[in-house]
Amino acid sequence: MDFRLMGLDSPLLSTIHHMMDMSDDNADAKNINAPTRTYVRDAKAMAATPADVKEYPQSYVFVIDMPGLKSGDIKVQVEDDNVLIISGERKRDEEKEGAKYLRMERRVGKFMRKFVLPENANTDAISAVCQDGVLTVTVQKLPPPEPKKPKTIEKRREEAKSNIKR
Repeated sequence: MDFRLMGLDSPLLSTIHHMMDMSDDNADAKNINAPTRTYVRDAKAMAATPADVKEYPQSYVFVIDMPGLKSGDIKVQVEDDNVLIISGERKRDEEKEGAKYLRMERRVGKFMRKFVLPENANTDAISAVCQDGVLTVTVQKLPPPEPKKPKTIEKRREEAKSNIKR
């Protein structure tokens, strides 16, 4: 059934029409708009990594809880000149003989956060410290640009032309 023939041409109805036209044996077409596994994994990793971001007069500070991680398990990078990426992986403790988990609430697996840095962030002056399970990344600010001074234009004085013949 073509909804356009009935005068019902809208994006929602077009989508419904498209979904109704897809056959069950064409599973690839059904998933054409489905998010990729990588996207879903990254979205979960980002949602599970809460952060506090503070602005100071001279810097931006990102504070992220990283319980049980060593600084070697955490990667801090700058991508595309203005995206701060904090990533890593929290691994499950190895089970000792005879022990099994009865409850496992602490998150394991990959984590990641991306932050678009402001224009005045100095990406050449970034430091990271992991202490007592808390990662603190400090991004220094660039000094504000100096205000432009007004430019004075020297005026030339035109001399009267006395060599005009009449």
